[in-house]
Amino acid sequence: MKSNPIVQKISQNFFDLFGIPESFTVDLELIGEKYRDLQAKFHPDRFAHADEQEKLAAVQQSSYLNEAFDTLVSPIKRAAYILTLHNLDIEHVDQSELGMDLLMEQMQLREALDGLSKDESAMMELSKLKTEVTGKLQQKQQSFSLDIDKGKLSMAKKRFYEMQFLTKLLKEIEINEEQRLGY
Repeated sequence: MKSNPIVQKISQNFFDLFGIPESFTVDLELIGEKYRDLQAKFHPDRFAHADEQEKLAAVQQSSYLNEAFDTLVSPIKRAAYILTLHNLDIEHVDQSELGMDLLMEQMQLREALDGLSKDESAMMELSKLKTEVTGKLQQKQQSFSLDIDKGKLSMAKKRFYEMQFLTKLLKEIEINEEQRLGY
């Protein structure tokens, strides 16, 4: 009995599915190209005349492919995925793992955002805060990548939580910008 290539693809981890090495640092353009190629190859429309089992497998593969793509192109989702591949639980945060320095930094950045005026007059300060948070996030991403490459998984997990906080804060800053500009 010949095994269905669609079902085989679903069992692969996301990096293997796209034929790229497991790494936090990825080539987004290459992922986009491979995604389009795989989507063309396994798109459910290509299986319109197939039997019901193959149609279902094609729909499942397409969904799996979309999930893999969304995960690999998002730095925070990619980091979480890498940690889960290493059997690390990222759902339950032990505050003692984070350390007081991180908690203090979070409080200071949050206070900086909350302390800004709610009108357009604060756009310059908001822009500065966004630049600062973006820089910190890039530093944490680089540190995460190095920690993973060196097998320092507990440090990588801590960096992930730092990245998660900064990503959420960055989204809040962007929402604040839009509100001030009336979008």
